[in-house]
Amino acid sequence: MLVVELFEQLKGKISGQNKVIVFPEGEDVRIQGAAVRLAAEGLIKPILLGAQKAIEATAVANNYDLSDLVIIDPATYDEKALVKLNAALVDRRKGKTDAETAAKWLADVNYFGTMLVYTGQADGMVSGATHPTGDTVRPALQIIKTAPGSSRISGAFIMQKGEARYVFSDAAINIDVDAETMAEIAVQSAKTAQVFDIEPKVAMLSFSTKGSAKSPLVDKVAEATAIAKKLAPDLADSIDGELQFDAAFVASVGEAKAPNSKVAGHANTFIFPSLEAGNIGYKIAQRLGGFEAIGPILQGLAKPVSDLSRGANEEDVYKVAIITAAQALV
Repeated sequence: MLVVELFEQLKGKISGQNKVIVFPEGEDVRIQGAAVRLAAEGLIKPILLGAQKAIEATAVANNYDLSDLVIIDPATYDEKALVKLNAALVDRRKGKTDAETAAKWLADVNYFGTMLVYTGQADGMVSGATHPTGDTVRPALQIIKTAPGSSRISGAFIMQKGEARYVFSDAAINIDVDAETMAEIAVQSAKTAQVFDIEPKVAMLSFSTKGSAKSPLVDKVAEATAIAKKLAPDLADSIDGELQFDAAFVASVGEAKAPNSKVAGHANTFIFPSLEAGNIGYKIAQRLGGFEAIGPILQGLAKPVSDLSRGANEEDVYKVAIITAAQALV
């Protein structure tokens, strides 16, 4: 299966679903280029946030027709609607944020966009082309918060090369991963795999396979495996660990090291025991293995918010928006 086919599959899922995705960085040429394409193809309904004159200037300079896009300038937003957003934000924060602070937050496009998602005026948000990760993730955690059953978020990458398609997680968010965190990441990652039409076979990775080494680090992964099975009993047979990568990935090694495992040798969703392992692992696969790394895909939020790299190009924005819309279908 070619790389392009992944997005053709996702486009088929979201086409006609009328998912609304808000882009807080509407003045950026990359955002506008992707949004115009997405609207023209009928894949999503984009909302661009930002200063009206600046958005229009970018469009004119690049010959973009924004007539099929909704443009919202928070500075000139309808007063009654803004009062409602402010009240909803204060209520959501449950005493942690007063109306004055909420007004300051809503002047920030990332908070404004997050509130559009929270209040159901948008199905998801894509930001980060000109903002650091914290500016995208912080409002999402404060307002949208985590999905039922999740107490944290994590970041996965879809690794694809030819017909091969895998999930690597967590490779972006959680630095210090304990057993409970690793278990949650496993369940979140199984759901992400399903979004991409991957039937999850989840390997909880370690430097040990089924007790071949002794260490508190090994015990952590074994404990995480047990917790994950309890969190998602419907996936119990599809999660196993602790497994070394070769035991998880190579059928002959899996059969030799974990003969009773339904995952060993057949894994497609790999859960790393630390952020450093996950980050190093996906970059080795990308740079030495020639895999395309799609992500990071934020997992565990009640509604999808995606964080772009500030080095993203228009194609990256286009693809991340498609993924975000697909997440909104789940």
